[in-house]
Amino acid sequence: MHQVRLQIKGSDVARYSYSIHMQISAVLQSWSKPKNYPLFIRSVPIQNELKFHYTVHTSLDVVEEKISAVGKAMADQRELYLGLLYPTEDYKVYGYVTNSKVKFVIVVDSSNTSLRDNEIRSMFRKLHNSFTDVMCNPFYNPGDTIQSKAFDSIVSAMMVQAS
Repeated sequence: MHQVRLQIKGSDVARYSYSIHMQISAVLQSWSKPKNYPLFIRSVPIQNELKFHYTVHTSLDVVEEKISAVGKAMADQRELYLGLLYPTEDYKVYGYVTNSKVKFVIVVDSSNTSLRDNEIRSMFRKLHNSFTDVMCNPFYNPGDTIQSKAFDSIVSAMMVQAS
């Protein structure tokens, strides 16, 4: 079974930060930067959830390094897709950062050779669009857990696609 994990982390105008990570078959989790508490978690299977928390947290350092390196060069014209952040023995970790500093991290099982870079990039775009829809919902309070059925269905579809 292939596994991918996605994390979104960043801040909006209200100074909130979010992280969502997904493991296909699967975990999706969102974090609030000031307190680093989960905003959205979905895991199948749940046995490896703690391991993925660790993997995603360690990847955030690499994301921050890439953002600061790119930010110094071209703050407004940077590529949103950060690409492969780092490979491990079991996983490949990919990153994506929006202009509003929302960070996405996807962790893919290293043995999953069917997912190409373009497909990972497409997954990030879909998640970014879906996350934007959640944030634009007037009934959503930034920092609250994400309980959107539309967001959940998009994540589920991506998990099925990647597994």
